[in-house]
Amino acid sequence: MTLLSVNLNKIAVLRNSRGGDEPDMSRAAITCIEAGCGGITVHPRPDMRHVRPDDVRTLAALLRGRVEYNIEGNPFAPARGAYPGLIALAREVRPTQVTLVPDSDGQITSDHGFDLANDTDQLRPLVAELRDLGCRVSLFVDPGAQGFEHAIAIGVERVEIYTGPYAQAFEEGDAGEQLALCVDTARRAQQAGLAVNAGHDLSQANLGTFRVAIPGLAEVSIGHALIGEALYEGLSTTVRKYLQILR
Repeated sequence: MTLLSVNLNKIAVLRNSRGGDEPDMSRAAITCIEAGCGGITVHPRPDMRHVRPDDVRTLAALLRGRVEYNIEGNPFAPARGAYPGLIALAREVRPTQVTLVPDSDGQITSDHGFDLANDTDQLRPLVAELRDLGCRVSLFVDPGAQGFEHAIAIGVERVEIYTGPYAQAFEEGDAGEQLALCVDTARRAQQAGLAVNAGHDLSQANLGTFRVAIPGLAEVSIGHALIGEALYEGLSTTVRKYLQILR
């Protein structure tokens, strides 16, 4: 079955909006795990507008030996204040997977992937270090991405397809073209020897169609929609509904 990794960034956003420790990140993670999810995702950023470095460390201790831990981020963003940088955090906590994303401070959320033909030379030493730490490395890529052989050559094991355009098209009632693009991208990545993850704006409404269309989908990382839906039905119930879709 495709692994569900729950992204807890929005829990941190709600906590940070008021200060203090509520809602509690650890309690949210435990609730998701007890409901059956196979992983937890966080995406710390240098401006620390949601998940903070101490959250990353606390969750690492909590999750070890229980579920997969996926940390996303821009490996080129420099250390700033309490943020030590993505690679430094990976050295500390040794997550199961590090998903490299070419985002910047100015982005509300990740909205594009790497150019594999042009970015892999810069990524090569970082991928090597992460692999030496025992981390699986995934690269965030656009639907229609080319050059998967470059990712394989530097030791990347997975790619995560950016599903934002598919989700938008689905909401507008005509997802056929975007879905076909994702399917073709997944097929070419798998043929090159990469496992395929997916994420961004996936929801209960659009996940089933996407999952059926892509055989062998390894993992989906879902946060924004899942946490929003959980406001109405509860976190445990919502996680279980996603798992039922993935089955």
